[in-house]
Amino acid sequence: MTCRVVVLQPSYLPWLGYFDQMARADKFVFYDDVQYDKDGWRNRNRIKTAQGPSWLTVPVLTTGRFAQTISEVLIDPNQPWPRKHIRALREAYARARYTNDYLPDLEALLSSAPPNLADLTISICRMMARWLGIGCATYQSSAMAATPSSGGDRNGRLIAICQELGATHYLSGAAARSYLDVDAFLRENIEVEWQDYVHPAYGQQFGPFMPYLSTIDLIFNEGHFSLDIILNTLTNHGHAV
Repeated sequence: MTCRVVVLQPSYLPWLGYFDQMARADKFVFYDDVQYDKDGWRNRNRIKTAQGPSWLTVPVLTTGRFAQTISEVLIDPNQPWPRKHIRALREAYARARYTNDYLPDLEALLSSAPPNLADLTISICRMMARWLGIGCATYQSSAMAATPSSGGDRNGRLIAICQELGATHYLSGAAARSYLDVDAFLRENIEVEWQDYVHPAYGQQFGPFMPYLSTIDLIFNEGHFSLDIILNTLTNHGHAV
C-alpha cells in the first residue's frame, strides 16, 4: 500500500505549491525543529493590493538567538502586528467574492495568536488545509521519535522520519535536488518523487495576474474552487483566467 510522505518547514500563509504537496501527501510533516532561516518564508508572505504586492510579516525575536530552531522562535509581543494584518487583508480583499466566508476564522486566530511562531503558522496551515478540503494526517517533527541528526545529515533525518511513518514514497520540492541523496532513500525502499510545480492562473483583483502570492489570495478570490486550481484539475470554471 502506497504511503506518500511530505516534509516541509512551517510557513506563514503559504503559497500554492505548499498546499499542492500537502494535498498529494498521505502524511504531512511540519519540519519545525530545524534551524530558523531569518530571511525565508517562516514568518512572512505576500498578498496583492491595489498598489501591488504587499508583505505581511510576523515580527519575531532573533537578537542573540541565531541558532534557534523554528519551534523555538517567539513572536515579538510588543508589536501590534495582528491588527495590522487583519486591516491589510480586509482592505485588500474587501471586494473579493469569498472573503467573508473565510476571513472571520483567520481574524479570530490572529487575534488570539500564540506566543510561539510555529504554533501560529502550523495552526494557520491546518486551518487553510481544512478550507481547501485537504484531509491528510499531519505531524510535527519536534514531536517525533526521529531525532535531529548530528553533523547536519539532512538525508538521514528525512529517511528516519519517512521510516517512522511507514513511507513508501517521499515527495520533495525540486529545490532539494541539489542535496537529496536519492540512492540513500532507495536503499531503504523509499521512492523519491519530485514536485515540479506549474503555477496556475486564477481570477484576481487589481490588474494583471501575479503568481507566487499567499494562498489566501486564491482562497479569497476563488473559494471552493481553490483546491482544483492548485492541483490544475479544474476543467470548467468561469472565474479562472
